[in-house]
Amino acid sequence: MPIQISGGELRENASDLILVTNDDGVESPGLLAAVRAVTNLAQVWAVAPLVQQSGVGRSFPRGPVNVEECRLEVDGVDLPCYALDSSPAQAVRHAILRLLPRRPDLVISGINFGENVGGAATISGTIGAAIEAASFRIPTLAASLETEPEHHFTLSGEVDFDTAAVFVRRFAQWLLRHGMPSGVDILKLEVPSDASPETPWRMTRVSRQQYWISPVKLAANGEREILGYEKRIDLDTLEPDSDIYALAVDRVVAVSPLTIDLTAPVDLNELADELSPVDGSV
Repeated sequence: MPIQISGGELRENASDLILVTNDDGVESPGLLAAVRAVTNLAQVWAVAPLVQQSGVGRSFPRGPVNVEECRLEVDGVDLPCYALDSSPAQAVRHAILRLLPRRPDLVISGINFGENVGGAATISGTIGAAIEAASFRIPTLAASLETEPEHHFTLSGEVDFDTAAVFVRRFAQWLLRHGMPSGVDILKLEVPSDASPETPWRMTRVSRQQYWISPVKLAANGEREILGYEKRIDLDTLEPDSDIYALAVDRVVAVSPLTIDLTAPVDLNELADELSPVDGSV
């Protein structure tokens, strides 16, 4: 499958290696924009699902994973590119263990069609791929562009990824130079649809709000039906330091430090004492 994009001058014999992946599929304009943003920073390999895999999180479907070599051309130079009939997380694992010549210095997941904010973030295959990369202790950047739902599964050429690519490049450069900040496994990048290269960015937490919710309709037979999903924000309870607030209210780029350590930030000894009745007494 020929894929052609234009980019900056390629750096020959670069020592750094970047893996670019996504959940929208190997032919996504967002993936191509991410590749274009970093081609002159390092050796770049693209390994991504063959088809659209949005919303699958970090799933690992059972069965064999087939690999198809594809063509990714930047300014007349072919870059390594592989399409896998797999989930995004599987694509990352196969890239690291089977396909790349060595462990990458940086993994970029995206640029995604649609924002991955709040409680819905872990539904995203973009985030799932990033978590998989981070499980190998590889610095990882997960990037998403705010996009209307009608474009989420279309790979529409109407969506402009240029500004999001600028921020991907900036953070990729920093991560290649300095490595991942202490205590952080993933940087999650959310770019507003109306952002420009001059738009400020803000460090944020991940909101506890769902953001993407499923409307429910009562059918004629009395059963409840789920009608896709839509954006819904409760401004009265929205955390002002959250990714949703930064993106949707203040219209700045939201950068959230994520960890794959899912342990609640509590005193474990105090919690053990609180739960001690579980041993027998009520």
